[in-house]
Amino acid sequence: MRFEVFRQRYERTSMLVTSNLPFAEWTEALGSERLTGALLDRLTHPVPILERNADRFRLKNSRKKKDPGPQ
Repeated sequence: MRFEVFRQRYERTSMLVTSNLPFAEWTEALGSERLTGALLDRLTHPVPILERNADRFRLKNSRKKKDPGPQ
């Protein structure tokens, strides 16, 4: 069913998709290599892909709480 949402919206409306998984791990999450390929094809066809490789916001804040640093 996840794929249906993307299929219905493809080239009809804008979508913003966020994930903390790299593309290589999407097959495991979606359960099918063929389905993942079709989904990524539709998502990436006419658009730029932005990858952010930085600490996650919640992780960064939890580290600050544990180690407040010099005071």
